[in-house]
Amino acid sequence: MNWSVFEGLLSGVNKYSTAFGRIWLSLVFIFRLLVYLVAAEKVWSDDHKDFDCNTRQPGCTNVCFDHFFPVSHIRLWALQLIFVTCPSLLVIMHVAYREAKEQKIRAAGGDRGRHVYSHPGKKRGGLWWTYLLSLIFKAGVDMVFLYIFYHLYRNYTLPRVVKCELFPCPNVVDCFIARPTEKTIFTLFMVATTCICIMLSLVETIYLVGKRCHECALASSGDSHLHSQD
Repeated sequence: MNWSVFEGLLSGVNKYSTAFGRIWLSLVFIFRLLVYLVAAEKVWSDDHKDFDCNTRQPGCTNVCFDHFFPVSHIRLWALQLIFVTCPSLLVIMHVAYREAKEQKIRAAGGDRGRHVYSHPGKKRGGLWWTYLLSLIFKAGVDMVFLYIFYHLYRNYTLPRVVKCELFPCPNVVDCFIARPTEKTIFTLFMVATTCICIMLSLVETIYLVGKRCHECALASSGDSHLHSQD
């Protein structure tokens, strides 16, 4: 991983975010991405190797593992982190587009000093909608993945023993999951941080909409005041 490029992306996202967005970014980077890279990936590295069933029937262990773990936690988390961080990059791309357009018009305008965006990074117009939709998308992605984990892994917890009777198992066999308590703790930690991120995205959405409504109300009251003076 090129950490200099990653640092530049993080600084760009942080620059154009609100206070709630900066807290969300810190939470995702420290408590989700770093925990995923440093600890969680190692905890799930032995999930298939140490999944033991009390039978030597060929193929039984593989079939039971696929039934109880259709998608690994670690791969779902990786997919979730990818989807949840992409909207922030779209905001950066939108700002970069506005800055490039502003520079192009300035170069073509010469000394006339024509401006399309007085502050390209300020959340106005299309950029405001891009930022708002990114918040809704991030909260929606986290909610969808919370439901997927809840549906696949029985209330986010892993049992010590699971019973399997799928073909080619000869009968009902007991299968043992490697380090279920540790995996359950990590799962609950990631679920808790995801819930906090959802809350932050919703609070930031309410803040943006409320701020815009307040600005519109001030503008309309100012216009009505001018008309009354006229």
